[in-house]
Amino acid sequence: MAAVRSSRRSRARRAGRAAGRAVHRSLTGAGRGLRRATHAQGAGESGLAQLIELHAVNAAGDMMITIALASTVFFSVPAHEARGRVALYLLVTMAPFALLAPVVGPLLDRVPHGRRAAVAGSMLARAVLALLLSGAVAGGGLELYPEALGVLVASKAYGVVRSAVVPRLLPPRVSLVRANSRVTLAGLLATAVAAPLGAGLHLIGPSWPLYGACAVFAAGAFLAFSLPPKVDSGRGEARAELASRGGAGRGGRRPRPGLRTVGPSVLHGLRANASLRALSGFLTFFLAFLLREHPLGGLGAAVSLGLVAVAAGAGNALGTAVGAGLKARAPELIVAAVLGLALGAQVLAALGYEALAVVVVPAAAAVAGLCQALAKLSLDAMIQRDVPEAVRTSAFARSETVLQLSWVVGGALGIVLPLVGVLGMAVAAALVAAGAAGAGRGLLDAGRRGGRPAPRVV
Repeated sequence: MAAVRSSRRSRARRAGRAAGRAVHRSLTGAGRGLRRATHAQGAGESGLAQLIELHAVNAAGDMMITIALASTVFFSVPAHEARGRVALYLLVTMAPFALLAPVVGPLLDRVPHGRRAAVAGSMLARAVLALLLSGAVAGGGLELYPEALGVLVASKAYGVVRSAVVPRLLPPRVSLVRANSRVTLAGLLATAVAAPLGAGLHLIGPSWPLYGACAVFAAGAFLAFSLPPKVDSGRGEARAELASRGGAGRGGRRPRPGLRTVGPSVLHGLRANASLRALSGFLTFFLAFLLREHPLGGLGAAVSLGLVAVAAGAGNALGTAVGAGLKARAPELIVAAVLGLALGAQVLAALGYEALAVVVVPAAAAVAGLCQALAKLSLDAMIQRDVPEAVRTSAFARSETVLQLSWVVGGALGIVLPLVGVLGMAVAAALVAAGAAGAGRGLLDAGRRGGRPAPRVV
């Protein structure tokens, strides 16, 4: 009997070791495959791979904080109370953000030699704020709102620095749209991994996703210094400056280049992206409340919300993947095309809502996610291509402010609008139509000229 037990233990140990080796090989293989993907096409040599990996860490931490806040502000109370709490959250966090965000860009412009430190600082700030938020979500205190504002500002500071340094890390033969797509796609994949992990931590307690976010951001602060030193180098910035229209300034010195001197592409692209971001905010909140009260096609509220969220996320991921494969050098035409696609999808959703809401609503959300992703990647490419490096960080900060506030305006409209599906989809179409009317023709004209401003008639 003892010999039999010993033989069984021996077989169990061998099976355990074999399983361990199989898991190790699979994880090692996955890690090597992931590393090959991030380092492909010269990204490892240029330093873009390190930025891709850092952005994945950043996205994972942000997702864990989002899960903690959503469960506290939205899901923890009945629908009629949630509308008031979400409106308060938007007001308390976004109104001060509108005042603080324009300061971020000029401040970062003045420290071009400390970009890695700025990224590390934004990570450390969010690690500390995640710990502070853990007490707020557990106790339900009002301190949650200013702490959430701090997280938002730190996250946007990271975002503008990341966008500003991509051209410095661009590999040969890789366009800006493709480089931005690869960075964004890594963030989406990290978000897909962090979402179920954060949900699992939330089952332990409402503060646990924030503990996880703290650990992730602390790791990100160390990873920030893995970026190559050329991220901090000021070399080439003087050569990148463009003359402003006013000629020489006082004492014969050339003034700092203005953001409006680089042609119409950026302004048209920003208007188009603002309408698509307003659409995103509107659909986020309108559908969240609509589907809690009126689920799709007899499905439950949770299933309906999950279906639309998955569709929107899949559309966003698809748009990013498409951007990573695009070889087009005219981002203006991409933005014009997605404006038309988004408008058509919302019009069809409004027309078909009564008959087939279970199909048209997820489809509209998926198309909105795809169009927003491609439009934002193209806008980033326009800014990186056209805006002088001396003010590029300010340009990203201002564009992020406009887009964030557009999202808030759309979200506020989604909160106050009556919960009527056809009406909501019609309003969504009107938001995109406003962007197409204001920017569509200008984007097409700029795209045909390759982004160059129209010649002036003397």
